[in-house]
Amino acid sequence: MPASTHRLRAPARPFFPTPTSTPTARWLALGLLGLLGLALSGCSETASAPGAAAAPPAPEVAVIEVQSAATALTVELPGRLEAQRTAQVRARTSGIVQQRLFTEGSQVRAGQVLFRIDPSSADAALASARAQQSRAEAQLSQARSVLERNRPLAAEQAISQQELVNAEIGLKLAQAELEQAQAAVQTARIQRSHADVTAPIAGRVGRALVSEGALVGQGDATPMALIQQTDSLYVNFTRSATEVLALQRALQGGQQQRASAAAAQVTLVLEDGSLHPHPGRLLFTDLNADPSSGQVTLRAVVPNPDGLLMPGLFVRVRLAQTQAAAVALPLQALQHGPAGAHVLIVDASDQVAMRPVQVGPTERGQVLVLSGLASGERVLVEGFQRAAPGATVRPVPWQAPAAPATSR
Repeated sequence: MPASTHRLRAPARPFFPTPTSTPTARWLALGLLGLLGLALSGCSETASAPGAAAAPPAPEVAVIEVQSAATALTVELPGRLEAQRTAQVRARTSGIVQQRLFTEGSQVRAGQVLFRIDPSSADAALASARAQQSRAEAQLSQARSVLERNRPLAAEQAISQQELVNAEIGLKLAQAELEQAQAAVQTARIQRSHADVTAPIAGRVGRALVSEGALVGQGDATPMALIQQTDSLYVNFTRSATEVLALQRALQGGQQQRASAAAAQVTLVLEDGSLHPHPGRLLFTDLNADPSSGQVTLRAVVPNPDGLLMPGLFVRVRLAQTQAAAVALPLQALQHGPAGAHVLIVDASDQVAMRPVQVGPTERGQVLVLSGLASGERVLVEGFQRAAPGATVRPVPWQAPAAPATSR
């Protein structure tokens, strides 16, 4: 083959510089080899440290598993006690109080003498009235004698008919004067009886409003004492017109008689938090609602055989309304936000979610949830700062705090 037809190939240039290469190229190759070695050593260290970037453990929270149960729904309202019967003891005659014949705060019976007013003036008035009655009786006897004498004379025409008529008129006038005198004696006797101030009703009498030696009965009747019947007391409280309408419907046409009877019962919560042992019953509601507030006054009667309740005392009225399925939760589990009341629940995958609920009354540190929860769900009670909606947590059963021991 002719030499002109062949091309000579140049030898391939090696990747790494040869010893005949320049010093700059030689140092560049050594630097690349060093960087490659560092990269390979970093990868080996990363692969040799397992679990270095593992996720932190889920936070622990306390939950309670709720159970729905039939619960009597009640509402507490402020009320004020009032005596069932009240009578004011007043002076009905004028005079000086001589004696107080009762013990303040004791039970008195109807007709019992409580005060004695000086009866001197009343005795004098009664004596004068009796004297006038005696005089009228004498005049009546005289007029009757004159008429009996003139009748036979008029029959014999010994006297004129006018004289007989005058005798008859004189007898009638004498009878009228006697009746007037008898009425005056009765009035004086009543005034005399008012000197002994008696109790108009049976009940507990309060403190004496006048002292011995006081002048009473001048002008207006002077208040002397107050008697109240406290074996049963009224309690007055108010509710909105809407709630009263619902209560009346429950009482009148309830689905169950038991629910209606429960709706009519009231229980008093005293100032120290204790319950009055004798339940009361609802009597009536007022006929009119307050136009300014829309509130309606209700009244209940409460037995008070032990005398523990006092008129004028402010109490809390617990009114039973009906029974419904509700869930009891510790009060600290309930939260409030712009959307209303809600709780945090922990689902089966231990994730936190927010659940809106409708709440009822609160009693003894627990709140009744009327809707929004079902039996078996877990509600978060403690650990809110570690559990946001959507977070995964580690739930543990919540333990109620033990009651503090009372020292003797």
